[in-house]
Amino acid sequence: MKIKNILTILIASVSLSSCNYLDFDESQGKTKEEAYAYFDNITRMTSSIYRKIPADYGVISGALRESATDNAVFTWNSNAVYDIYSNAWSPLNTVDNQWGSFYEVIHDANSLLENYSEENLERFKWDKSYKDNLKKVQMYLNEVKVLRALYHFELAKRFGDIPLITRTYSLAEINHIEKTSFADVIKFVVEQCDAVAPELPISHSSFFGETGRVTRGAALAIKARALLYAASPLFAGVGNSDDKWEAAAKAAFDVIQLGCYTLPNIDDDPLYVKDGGNLVLESQQLIFEVRGTANSTFEAQNLPMGFEGATGGNTPTQNLVDDFDMLNGEAFDWGNSAHVANIYYDENQKQSRDPRLYYNVICNGMTYMGTLIESLEGGKHGLPIEGATMTGYYLKKLMNETVSLNPVKPVKKEHHFPTYRYAEILLNYAEAMNEWKGPDAVEGDCTISARTALNQVRAAANMPNITDVGLDEFRKKVRKERRIELAFEDHRFWDIRRWKTGPVIENIYGAKMQNNIYKKELVQKRIWKDKMYLYPIPQKEMYLNDNLSQNPGWNE
Repeated sequence: MKIKNILTILIASVSLSSCNYLDFDESQGKTKEEAYAYFDNITRMTSSIYRKIPADYGVISGALRESATDNAVFTWNSNAVYDIYSNAWSPLNTVDNQWGSFYEVIHDANSLLENYSEENLERFKWDKSYKDNLKKVQMYLNEVKVLRALYHFELAKRFGDIPLITRTYSLAEINHIEKTSFADVIKFVVEQCDAVAPELPISHSSFFGETGRVTRGAALAIKARALLYAASPLFAGVGNSDDKWEAAAKAAFDVIQLGCYTLPNIDDDPLYVKDGGNLVLESQQLIFEVRGTANSTFEAQNLPMGFEGATGGNTPTQNLVDDFDMLNGEAFDWGNSAHVANIYYDENQKQSRDPRLYYNVICNGMTYMGTLIESLEGGKHGLPIEGATMTGYYLKKLMNETVSLNPVKPVKKEHHFPTYRYAEILLNYAEAMNEWKGPDAVEGDCTISARTALNQVRAAANMPNITDVGLDEFRKKVRKERRIELAFEDHRFWDIRRWKTGPVIENIYGAKMQNNIYKKELVQKRIWKDKMYLYPIPQKEMYLNDNLSQNPGWNE
């Protein structure tokens, strides 16, 4: 069977309990041996392991994790993200809690890896498709190992030290399992990805025509991100961590060396076309993605208020918009009257800022979906309309302009979330290489400099190169570039934590108009506590397992 859109199938099956496929007993009319003795069952089991791949189209009751950063604010104060803003979340009031769901799917992966046996499938050895089906399920096992590693990494970046679960446990055992250090969890992630990456195809399109699954590039990209996090201040601690930065740089370069990904010009990249749909999947920089079914939910939650069916949601901040340079590469400066006068467009109505601004943010005066946007206070899309943006901006990234919320003629489109793409790999490499050797050095197999990698990303966005700066200044440039390039793709939340720059989220700004001149205005105050660098472990897990200890600061 050719599966052309496997992750659409996976998302459709999210509502199914894992026991449908992975926990069999005689009450279901199947023994465990019978369950693992059919190719279709193994295929469904593998598909179910994909169901929790992290994406963010509004994981906090419609709020993006980005709205818990200085990049965005959610318009409705009844949303759970406000518990993060006000420091009201706790082990008893968790937000974005993935502890149980990730461990559930890890259990399913372990069950499949333990119980699979080719002997159970030998009944089909005379079938014409037997050899091909056997090749497929053997590849599925490699994919499951990478996914199990990914879920452990996702837990570790949230909670730090976590239980490392590499086999199935009885209920009595699991309630007493101890934590494994973050470093050892990352070691496991790296070992798993290294072990199976050579066995995975560069592209599944050449492997029985199946797409949307773990590839060699995906395995190496997961490893590269995990090592970058491990080298960062939150997890590496104070002191010399050159060996960790070296490992992170080399891991990112392994993806670069594959030579199968390119960074198209922003105007030609299918990731940025107004009709997202399946065109997103054609981008030459896409490494791994979560594929969604056709819907219009994200647009309903984020279109400017005043649009038919819009309900308000995630709105970019002035903090973010200020980081988009002028088109000539100058940093935007509120003290520069020319910058303020040309804040979005020049006197000839030509774009005056980094082109990525216009792919990420809907600004006052822009035309969107054929409508002139008036997003400032008093405008037809601004306050005091309930649910309107308080910052003066609306979200454009990830939105599909061809969706319609018209109840008479609704239009829904597929939404695919880019979890790993080549621009991130280049930025990972630039950051790690700079911390290891500085902005212009090369070393061994790492044959391009940090500056070269960073400037590749900027060139694709039609922005001028970063010229000669030292290590500390280059670090600022890389961090700024990550914020701009990867906005709303679920990076900023984690970058703030791994860099330990939490206080940047405390003051949130928006734009207002005064005497026909744009002004910057404080619109929200938030609370930051250093305990927030890690999530609280849910209290119910602490009650169940007396060997778990709470993360620092969350017992207060």
